[in-house]
This record gives sequence, structure tokens and C-alpha cells, in this order.
Amino acid sequence: MMVAEFSSGAFGSKEMRSFGLQVLHGRWFMLFASMLILSVAGATYMFGLYSNVIKTSLGYDQTTLNLLSFFKDLGGNVGIIAGLVNEVTSPWVVLLIGSVMNFFGYFMIWLAVTGRTSKPRVWQMCLYICVGANSQTFSNTGAVVSCVKNFPSSRGSVLGLLKGLVGLSGAIITQLYHAFYGKDSKALILLIAWLPAAVSIVFLPIVRLIETVRQPNELRIFYNLLYVTLGLAGFLMALIIMQHKLKFSIMCYIGSASVVLMLLFLPIVVVIIEEFKLWKTKIKAVNEPIQLKVAAENPAPAELVPAATPQTQQKHNSCFQTVFKPPVRGTLTVIDNLGQIGNSLGYPTDSISTFISLVSIWNYLGRVTSGFSSEVLLKKYKFPRPLMLTLVLLLACVGHLLIAFGVPNSLYFSSVIIGFCFGAQWPLIFAIISELFGLKYYATLINFGGAASPLGAYILNVKVAGNLYDAAALKQLKALGKTREAGMDLTCQGVECYKLAFIIIAAVALFGSLVSFILVIRTRKFYQSDIYKKYSEEAEEAEAAEEDFAIGTVAADTSSSSKAAQGPEADSDSKDRSGENK
Repeated sequence: MMVAEFSSGAFGSKEMRSFGLQVLHGRWFMLFASMLILSVAGATYMFGLYSNVIKTSLGYDQTTLNLLSFFKDLGGNVGIIAGLVNEVTSPWVVLLIGSVMNFFGYFMIWLAVTGRTSKPRVWQMCLYICVGANSQTFSNTGAVVSCVKNFPSSRGSVLGLLKGLVGLSGAIITQLYHAFYGKDSKALILLIAWLPAAVSIVFLPIVRLIETVRQPNELRIFYNLLYVTLGLAGFLMALIIMQHKLKFSIMCYIGSASVVLMLLFLPIVVVIIEEFKLWKTKIKAVNEPIQLKVAAENPAPAELVPAATPQTQQKHNSCFQTVFKPPVRGTLTVIDNLGQIGNSLGYPTDSISTFISLVSIWNYLGRVTSGFSSEVLLKKYKFPRPLMLTLVLLLACVGHLLIAFGVPNSLYFSSVIIGFCFGAQWPLIFAIISELFGLKYYATLINFGGAASPLGAYILNVKVAGNLYDAAALKQLKALGKTREAGMDLTCQGVECYKLAFIIIAAVALFGSLVSFILVIRTRKFYQSDIYKKYSEEAEEAEAAEEDFAIGTVAADTSSSSKAAQGPEADSDSKDRSGENK
């Protein structure tokens, strides 16, 4: 329909300009811009790809490398500053600060590992990676919070879609890295430095808060966007398997990366179609005076703060169990150490790259699955999101135990399970926070929600996994009659390197599921109520307005056509009647 109208010449330069502004200023294009920003904002999940380069170039042992990993997690999850900045400034300011921090942090790491600067001290490297990783909280806050506030009644779908692309970004950046730089692992750090910063700067004026009434077909549009991203994830999955089985040349990498970019930009088609429908509705409203009255009767902009409920006291008593939840961090320990786990178990380098890409793909699938499915289950069956979080944590225990006991080829399955569970947690936690606390201070609250992550990461990653790995490596060196020299990296081989560490992590994940189940019990009455009642009423009003618009348009067309059919005789009759009345 849209193509036909364009080709028929019905669009002049004025109409094209009006439609272009409609697209650029619309909230769907804002969502598309946020999707692109977050599709390259997951550098923290790629640490396993470049951690070995840092370890060998700078001569670190596993404990030092895990210390860097901790500061990466500290920067990537403590976004309280980003939240506070977002409360007092526009989203573009938050995105700009994040772009500068991202480039500075990772560019300094690249200079260090390539020897372009003198070898930095450990605290300097910790600072660089913390600053670079903290930029992710700024991009997340600027994009995610704006989208949730622009689509308040579809927050589960929004979080699933956007956080899913963050999880998928590792696989996306990997394909672009091979196309740009081949297999130069040091150049990957340079790509991580400039690409996310460039994308954020391009879309600075687009990401903003837009007050509007919810569309009645909003969920259908989110499903269309989901289908496009699922196609991208499916293509990446097939591509990863092919690259594992076959040897790709640089031209093959360039071709595959081109297809990835095409699929990444494909949601713009959905955006243009929806904005075209909205634009046509506005044009009709302007041209039909009857409808102007109907449209102006109920201008109900979506409020950002949910109305108070009888369960308000219960919210404040139970929310902090969700906001501060250190046991979730066991999955992040797997992701950060996946490269070293693969090396210790004897997997080749190509397989390790495959594991990391699989984690990225299933990270995405976990996010979109939990986001969209929890939305449907909550609205249709009152299935509480905290219960789904409990089930996800229980599933994560299985992945940890597969790594602990080193079952042959189990790293393929455990990377899938861990990636899915890690991704599924985030939309659930962020949606739960928004439902229990509301959206007024959401930018700050979601960053408080991630504040517990570095604590769990430090304990499980540095003190547990790192120390036990180094102890096993030193034991192996001693058995060979060798001693570690200064500046020599420390490497362990075999199942024993991570066995005890992941048994402990599995136990912690089990404890986390018990804490989550307590939250299920304490919020059961809240989730049994209609927590989205206000937004559903707004959708019904919008749908009624559309029906009134259609009826008014048909009535106006019928009246004008009947007058045209009667011709000048009807006009003369009406004049005669008016003369008689006088």
C-alpha cells in the first residue's frame, strides 16, 4: 500500500518532508536507534576473546587477570552515576559521556597491549577497563530507560528486545572484527574502542523521551521487530557453525559481515511502515474537521508513574531482595573465564571462539525469551516474574555442574545453558524493579539493581575461581619440578583447574534461587492484581478513538457524496427553505 502511494505520485516534496520528519521524530525510530546503539554495546561480554592477549602481552597470572575482570564487572554494573545523570539531564548527555568513556578506556588498553606505551601498572589497567566498561551503563541507561518510559505498558517486551541485542552484540562485533581486522586479537580491542562510541554519537539527537498514547497494536509491532532479530540470531548461529567447520577467507568474512549489517538494519522497514500509518492518520485528522473534535476530546498522554496500589507497603518490604542479589553473578564468572576454561580442558582456539559466540547468541535468546514470555504469562495467567527468575537460577546450576565435572564436549552445552540463563535474568530483574518501584526514578533504580553484581563477581571470580586456578597451576608446576619466574603467565591444564570453584558457584546459584522464591511468596498478592490496569485503559481509549475516527470519516464521505449526487437542485431547495423561514 505504501509503495503504491509513493509510485502513484501522490507524494510531493512537501509530503515527503512531512513524512521524513514523522519518521525521525517518532518513537519507533527512537526505538530503532536504541537497538543499534545496544547491538554494539556488549564489549564486557567479550572479555574471553581478548583476555588471553592481555595475559600474554603483559605477563599476568590468572588472579591478576581475574582482578581485571572484577574491575570490568565493577564498571559494567555499577551505573549509579549514569542513573543520577539521567535524572537531571537529557538522554543525549548520558550517551555522549558514555561514548567518551568507552573510547578512552579501551583505547588505552589497546595502546598497552600493542606496546605503543610503556607497560602500565596493574592499577592503571584496572582503571582503564573499569572506565571503558562503565560506559556500557551510560549507553544502557540512556537507551533502555528512555524506551521503557516511551513504551510503559510493554516494558517486558522492550527490555527483552533491547537487552537481547546487548547479549547478541558479542557475536555481531566478532563478525565485524573478522571483516575489518582478520584474526588480529589486539585489533579487536581497538574495534571495541571506536565502534560503540561512533554509533552512540550518530544517534545522540534521536534518543529522547516522547509523550504519546499507547497504540492498540503495539505488541504486534514488537513481535515484528522480534522476528527480525530472531532472523539475525539464527543467521549468526549458522555462520558460527560454518566458521567452526570451514576455513573462511577475508572475503568470506566481509561477505558474511555485510549480511549481518543488512539484517541489523532491517527493522527500519518495520519502523517506516508503522510511522507511515501514523502519518496517514494525522493527515486524515487534519483534513477532516469532524474528526478534529473527536481526537481532541481525550488527549491522554501516558503517565510515567504507576498509580499506587494497596500493596505499596509490601513493595518496600520485599523489593530490596531483588535489587541486591549477589548470587546471580556465578554465570558472569563462567563468561569471563570461558577462554581459560576452554584452554584448561584442551579445546582448540577456534572452538573457544565458538563457545564465546554461542554464549552471545544464547544470551540474546535468554533475554528475548524471558522478556516476551514473562509479559504474556503475566498478563494472561498472572504468572509472576520472580517465579520465572527462580526457575532460571535453578537451570543455571546445571550449567555450572557440567563445567565442574568436565564431561567430554560438555562445554558446548554448558555455554548454551549459561548464556541463556545469564541473559534471561536481566529483563526479569529490570521488569520486577519497574513494577515494584514504578518508573519515576527508574534510571537510578535499575543501576542500583546492578550494584550487587561486582560484589558477587569479586568473591566468585577473583577469590574463588582465580585463587583456586592459580593454586592448581602452581601445584602442576611443582609436580614438574619447575618454579614460576617473574613476569611469566600462569597456566593450568585439566578438569581440576575449575572443578571445586564451579561446585561452589553451583551451590551459590542454588541459594540465589531460594532467595528469589522468598520474593515470589512475598509478592504473590501484588502479581495477582491487575498491575497494568491503567495502561490497558489507555489502550482501550486509543482503540475507541480509532473506531470513532473511522466512523466519522465514513459519515463525512457519505454526506459529501450524497450532496454531490443531488447536485445544484439540492442547493436551490435549501435556499428556498431558508427564504420561507425568514
